Amino acid sequence: MRLISFITIAWSLLLSKPFFQETSIFPFQNKHVHASSIIETPNGDLLACWFYGSGERTANDVLIQGSRLKKGTKIWESVFEMADTPGLPDCNPVLWVDKKDKLWLFWIAVRANRWENSMLRYRTSTNYMRKGAPEWGWQDDIILKPGDTFAEAIHAGFDRYVDEPMWAEYALPYSKLIVKAAKEPEKRQKGWMTRIHPISLSSGRILLPLYSDGYNVSIVAISDDQGNNWKASNPIVGLGPIQPTLVPKKNGSIVAYMRDSGLEPKRILKSISEDSGETWSFATDTQIPNPSSSVEVLVLKNGHWVMACNDTEEGRHQMAILLSTDEGTSWLWKRYIGQAPKNRNISFAYPSLIQSSNGLIHISYSFKTDEGKTIQHASFNEEWITVKTR
Repeated sequence: MRLISFITIAWSLLLSKPFFQETSIFPFQNKHVHASSIIETPNGDLLACWFYGSGERTANDVLIQGSRLKKGTKIWESVFEMADTPGLPDCNPVLWVDKKDKLWLFWIAVRANRWENSMLRYRTSTNYMRKGAPEWGWQDDIILKPGDTFAEAIHAGFDRYVDEPMWAEYALPYSKLIVKAAKEPEKRQKGWMTRIHPISLSSGRILLPLYSDGYNVSIVAISDDQGNNWKASNPIVGLGPIQPTLVPKKNGSIVAYMRDSGLEPKRILKSISEDSGETWSFATDTQIPNPSSSVEVLVLKNGHWVMACNDTEEGRHQMAILLSTDEGTSWLWKRYIGQAPKNRNISFAYPSLIQSSNGLIHISYSFKTDEGKTIQHASFNEEWITVKTR
């Protein structure tokens, strides 16, 4: 059966026929499993991780779990532990393989059960292409130090683009409270959280997208020495632009698409950097609905862009795959990974996207039904997105 499945995939790719298959990484269960991340290892295996426990930031039993799908097989391995900070919730894991084939796991340990107190952590491995959990060789924390330009950028962005006419000294508007907090160095150095894969630029620069629930904005952690040292970009300012996914364009600019954690209308937000991630434009609405849920965008090998998102203004009851052939100017094709009536207890959320070496697109995401909760994995090709359906 495994050989037949592998041949089917190969022929679908060769003949450009639509291909789609999906499976649960593990059986439905009742614990909270969320915020998965997926990568392909150099030997063709798939590796995924997620956080698992009795809740999120308020549940101190939350840890990072993972599983592996060996190349050419259909069943994911038994779940194993990837990281656990004793007594603290571990959340929002992100996997990444760098240009030297080193595996990175980024995640947050939530201090005092508050997102804004989260500690950004990472560990690395060069021995991870075997059964079970990677053998970790190094672990450390990343402490960013956004300077005064952080506060200046937030003040300038809100002053230019946000109009809040009503306020009083006892009832300061949102923007004034954020600007005030941005001037405090201690707050600037904590609470930066992961969610989406990093990207590596042609220069070798690594960009790790981060966000803060304390400031309700995003930044990018920048490394120019293969991850040995990190610095903070200027913030991506706006009304709730969080959980950025970064997409490099052919002209050298970088687009950040973000979850909308702000006011209506609920739309995926967008910001642009023209200087390799150092500074960012004020985040503005796109035309794509977003119910305050995570989104990821991927550049395919042929230059086309694929987006995975909940394309609703309320609810996570459908997960869409969008395709652009003009670097995000338009998204002319859309196909659904899953759809359910809004009033049903079914949700598809927090996608993680990659393209494997054989050209297939892979997505992992949180999947919840009345049967329980799991992390779902699906693989498909571009033809599956563009095929006409009734």
